[in-house]
This record gives sequence, structure tokens and C-alpha cells, in this order.
Amino acid sequence: MTPAMIDDTTLYAVLAPFAAAAVAPFLTRWFKHNAAWPLAVVPALIFLHFVGFIEPVSRGETFVASIAWVPSYNVDFSVYVDGLSTLFALLISGIGTFIILYAGGYLKGHPQQGRFFSFLFLFMGAMLGLVLGNNLISLFIFWELTSITSFLLIGFDHLRAASRRAAIQALVVTGGGGLVLLAGFLVIIQATGKYEMSALLGSPDVIKDSGLYLVIFILVLGGAFTKSAQFPFHFWLPNAMEAPTPVSAFLHSATMVKAGVYLLMRMHPLLGDTPEWNTVLPIFGGMTLLVGTILAVRQTDLKLMLAYTTVASLGLLVMLTGTSDERALEAAVLYLLAHSLFKGALFMVAGTIDHEAGTRDITKLGGLRSAMPITFLAACLAALSMAGLPPFIGFIAKEVLYYGTWGWLEFWGLPLTLTALVGNALMFVIAAAVAIKPFFGPKVETPKHAHEGPVLLFAGPVVLSVLGLGLALVAHTTGDLFVAPTLASLRGVFTEIDLHLWPTYISGNVALYLSIITIGLGIALFTQLDRLRATIAGILTTIGWGPDKGFDQFVAGIVSLSTLITRLLQTGKMQTYMVLTFLFTGLAVLLPGYLTNSFPAMPKLPEYRFYEWGIFLIAVLGLFAVLIAKTRLTAIVSLGIQGFAVALIFLIFGAPDLAFTQFMVETLSVVILALVMTRLNLHPSDHRSLPAALSTGAVAAAVGLGLCLTLMAITQQPFDSRLSDFFTEFSRSIAHGRNIVNVILVDFRGIDTLGEIAVVVLAGLCVLALIRVRTRPEKPDEAPDAEAAQSKPAEAN
Repeated sequence: MTPAMIDDTTLYAVLAPFAAAAVAPFLTRWFKHNAAWPLAVVPALIFLHFVGFIEPVSRGETFVASIAWVPSYNVDFSVYVDGLSTLFALLISGIGTFIILYAGGYLKGHPQQGRFFSFLFLFMGAMLGLVLGNNLISLFIFWELTSITSFLLIGFDHLRAASRRAAIQALVVTGGGGLVLLAGFLVIIQATGKYEMSALLGSPDVIKDSGLYLVIFILVLGGAFTKSAQFPFHFWLPNAMEAPTPVSAFLHSATMVKAGVYLLMRMHPLLGDTPEWNTVLPIFGGMTLLVGTILAVRQTDLKLMLAYTTVASLGLLVMLTGTSDERALEAAVLYLLAHSLFKGALFMVAGTIDHEAGTRDITKLGGLRSAMPITFLAACLAALSMAGLPPFIGFIAKEVLYYGTWGWLEFWGLPLTLTALVGNALMFVIAAAVAIKPFFGPKVETPKHAHEGPVLLFAGPVVLSVLGLGLALVAHTTGDLFVAPTLASLRGVFTEIDLHLWPTYISGNVALYLSIITIGLGIALFTQLDRLRATIAGILTTIGWGPDKGFDQFVAGIVSLSTLITRLLQTGKMQTYMVLTFLFTGLAVLLPGYLTNSFPAMPKLPEYRFYEWGIFLIAVLGLFAVLIAKTRLTAIVSLGIQGFAVALIFLIFGAPDLAFTQFMVETLSVVILALVMTRLNLHPSDHRSLPAALSTGAVAAAVGLGLCLTLMAITQQPFDSRLSDFFTEFSRSIAHGRNIVNVILVDFRGIDTLGEIAVVVLAGLCVLALIRVRTRPEKPDEAPDAEAAQSKPAEAN
């Protein structure tokens, strides 16, 4: 179905969070933490806007809106609204509304709360632009903007070294992956000639049929795997828990960590259902699921436990997306929805416990259910959904998941089902630990007197956890409005689904039996949680090395390599810098011609008059005088001979104004350089050895030859007179000047001329500083030290 054009309201909805980011600090200054209430109206209105798309999208309709951004490069600010983007937009804006409210209560009294609100809105806007992006280049821009804004949020408490490290780590991993993704997008554009995602989806086989499929597949996976923390790039996500809890809740439930999953789902019609796709994604997704759940069991910090289960959940989503099976994809959509709800609620519960009790270590918590009854209720409801128990949306997702993996019996069915079973059992353990450990058992003394938080803190967890129950109770409607249209985006064709709280399609009740096994295994492991945690910790201690430590080693290696290269290239000698600069200039102008064998032919020399040959001879003699000069001062004066010869050439060929300028420049250059030479402590003559002089001479000759050949090649091309005609036509009528050269310098290129003047002024100031340098006189009774040695002017080499 061809997407229908809509007005620009959706574009404004994407930009609305950026406007809110601009006003958030001012509202916070006026209303303090209560600014969260008016600020939350922005994402709430965005949510309501996309609610209007639910009904048409559920019928299989799609929409686009676009405005030109950089038309010369085919970059438009455009959106594509279908089932997948609508679901993500609803999650981002809906959960974002409660995150804004939660941040108001969580950071109450913080001096930088306004700045925090701004960062949250920037992050929200970047995610909306990403999931709604239609143009590949604008999608990439929003993709990288999520990395930048997450860097600001994770490093919000920038005075702590751990926060700074986590922020840098997230930026390096996700930003680097973004550059890989950009390469993938550019290859897609090159292979297909299409810039819009909607155009690509209209021809889903265009990439698969190209010879660049494997390259595109690898590059897209590089961006998606780093963003969604797939093994071995999973380490940055738990470290991001250094961010304040509102960031963690938003990051894990509906935003950046799911951006990679979104990309894989979006690209499934274009890249999916191939041997490469059906092999790589299930393997890495399954590994990430197991690694995430195992590492989650080891933790005692509530946020870290939840963070590692997010890693596991992302692995599960990638694994399901990699099967390309209809039921598995349906399970991926259901689990995406379920995870967003229960994980957002549980993170806010963990933050509320930390905020009101003073700790989030489950070994130091207990008996909080009477002190925090509303938080306890929200935690139980969300944990039940996370554990996959009825009658919650998490249970339905797990049932469909097992049906999808068990039914995919093409070699991968049994391994994937066992992987999902073990992962879900460990997920059950973490859900039970989060819901039971802090709230049940004898009351434990905590650093703060535990009590229920304000409405700003418990509104989000309660609503999200209740939604996990409500959507399951109306499972058929949930399937029709959210799952079916999203599944259509993944498969490329609209498919009717029949979703029920108690699935009716299970052949032999296999999925139900697997769920019972999962619950039984989870209960058994939960009863041995302490022993299991100690065992895993011992194994990891024995292994020692991990990707997180590898990242530090990688950064240290980059720093060491940079230091080595700096020491090799930045020697402190001007001669080295000049030789390297001219060497690479010569290579840049000569190497392309050599590789392509496209050097210009020698032009036929015109008939010169005798005095014209005389001027050329003067220039050659000046060059010879420079080469044989015994002193630097003689070389500078001899160099001026060539400049005056060029001025004479300008004069006799009809450019007296340029000749006058050249005369002035050469005269001033010689005078100023001569003055500087007399004031600096320099060698009076060239003291280089013969081999050094020959090597630098070869570099100089290469540069001269390269520039000469370049000019010859340019002059042999057909002359394009459009610019000359423009200046000739408009110099008088627009700039009111008869001298075309002067008009170009002071009018058409006035800013450029101003910049050149600024450069000359700065150069003059630098010369003045050099002239004013003096060698500090040494006192008779004062021994020379390092500082005195450094204050002496260095000798030129």
C-alpha cells in the first residue's frame, strides 16, 4: 500500500520535545520540582497525537510527511508512520510522560534539575526522530543524537569519576556503532539510489538482489548490536546505571537500548529471512540472553539486576527477530510491549526504594511492604508480568514465544527453545528477587526512614504495571490495535492475528508445558539464589577478564598509540613539520595522476617577445640565487627576486593592479623577514648535511612538479565562463563598481577578504611577539636550570 501524505503536524510533534528542552530550565526556576506537571503535558500531547493513528494503522494504512532540509544532498526531514513506528512513538511519549513526572519528584531540590529536564527532552526528541525517521540520513542524525544526549544524561553527575567513565564508554560504543551504520546507509543509497525508508520498503528485495547485501548486512548489524548492547558490546549498558534513575527507567523501557531492536525490525523486510540473517541474529541474541540473565543473578543492586535483565531481554528480541518466523516475530512484538511496561515500572520502583530508604542493595532491604504499600503493589504487578505469569501481558508474550521457537524446527527450533527456557527461568528468579526481597521478611534498618514516596514517584510505576495487566485482559483488542500492525511492518504484509489470554492455537499444549517447566525451574533456582549468586561470582572471578576490562585496555592502547604517533610527528622542530606537510602535499597531487596514468600533455609554448623571456630568466636566476645563497638573509633577498619577476609578468600581461599588489607584498615580506632575522638567534646559514638537503630538495621538487602538472591539467580543460560572465554583468549594476577585481575582493568576496586581513593581522602580531623575545640574562651566582633553559629561544633547524 502506498503511504498517504499527511500534514506537517507529525513533524511538529517530533520537534516539540526540543522546544520543551529550551523552556524547561526557566519553568524549573519558577516552579521548582512542580515544573514537572506542566512539562509532562508536552509528551502527553504527543502521545494523544499518535493515538489518532492507532485506528488507521490497525487497518494497514501508512503515512508520510516531509519537508526539505538539505535538498542539494537529498536530505529531507521526513517521517514514516506505520505500525512499528506508531508503537514506538506511543511507548516513548507515553512512558516519557511519567518519566518527566518521576524526575520532578526524584530530583526535587537538585540545583541542576532544570538542566536535567532539558536533557531528558532532548533525548525524547532524538528517539522520536529516530523511530519515525523516513530519510536515511536524517534517521542517522537522530540516531547519533541519541548517543550524544545519553552521554549527557549518563554523565549528569559529572563530578563522579564513575559517571564520567560510563558516559564516555556509552558514547564510544554507541557512537562508533553509529558511524558503522552511516556507512551501511551510504552503501544502501549507492546500491539502490533510494534515500527514503518508505521507498525501500516498497521494493523489499532491492537490497537482497544486489551484490552488496553482505556488506550492508554487516554494517547495519554493527550499528544495531552496539546500540542494543548485544554480546560482546553488552558491557556499556549496565555501567550506564551511573545515571539518575529516571534516565535508567527511560533508557531501558522505551528509548535508546531498543533503538537497535527497532532498526532490525524495520530492516527485516529488506534484510531478513536469509541464511545470514537467520544464523547470525539467533546466535548472538541467544548468547546475549544467557549472558545477561547469568550476570543479573550475580548482582545485589536492584538497578544492576534490572539492567542485566534488560541486556537479556534485548538478546531475546534479537533472537526472535532473527528467526523470521511469523509466530516468533509476533512474540517479539508482544515481548517488546510487555518489557517496556514492566521494566519502566520496576526501574522506577528501584529508584523510589533508593530515594526513600537510602539503599537499593537487596541484602540490606526487607519488610518495606507496610512502609511503602503503593510501591509494593506496583512492584508485584510488574514483577508478575516480568516472570511471565498469568494474567499479565508478559505471560501471553512467553506463550507465543515458546510456540514460535518450538515451531521453528529447521535445526534451530530445539536450541532456541532451550535457550529461551533457561533465560526465562533466570528472568523469573530476578523478578521474584525484586518483588520479594525488599518487601517481605523482617524489617531491616535502612540508612533513611523508609516511607511511601510522593505521587510524582509512584504514579508511573502504578500506571505502567496496571497497563501490563489491562492489556492482557483485553488481549484480542491489544492484538488487533498494536501487535498486528507492528507485525505487518516486520513481515511486509498485513496479517490477521487472534490473540487471547489463554492461547487457543497451541498444538498439544507444548507452550503451556514449557511455561510450567519455566516456572518450576525459576522457583527452584530462586530458593537457591544466594548459593547461585556465589557460584556465578566465583566463576567470573576465576575468568577475570571481560569485555568491560577489554574496553579499558582498548582505550589505554589508543592513548599509547596516540602518544607514540605524537612523539614521532610532533618533534618540536619546524623543519620536520614543513617537510611532512609538503611531502603529503606532493603525494596528494602526484599520486592520483600516477595511479590513473592521467598526467596532462605538455602544452605548446606561445611566441614570447624577448623582454618576456628576459623576465622568465630573471625568475630562474632568482631561484638559482636562493639555492646557492650562503646565508639566510641572502636567501630571503634572493627569494624576493622571484616575487618581483611575477609582478612584472602581471604588469606586462595587463593586470597593473595585481602587479602593484605583488610589488607591495614582496617588498614588505623581504623587509619584515629581514628584520625578524636580525632579532632571532638563528644559524646564519643552512647547516643541514648533504643527504638531508637532497631529501628535502626532492620533496620541494615533487611539490613544485605536482602543482605545475595540476595547473596544466586545469588550463587544458574547457573554460567555464559562467562565473566570469556573472561578475562582468553584475559588478556595475549590483556592486556599483567598475573595477571587477576590486568589486570581487571587497563585495562579492568581502567576508573572505576580511578573513584574509584577520590572518595577516594575526601573523603580524606573531612576528611582533617573536621580535620581542629576549634571552633572559643569567645571574653570575645562578646555575642554569631547566626553566631557564626553556626560556631561551630555540635555535632553528
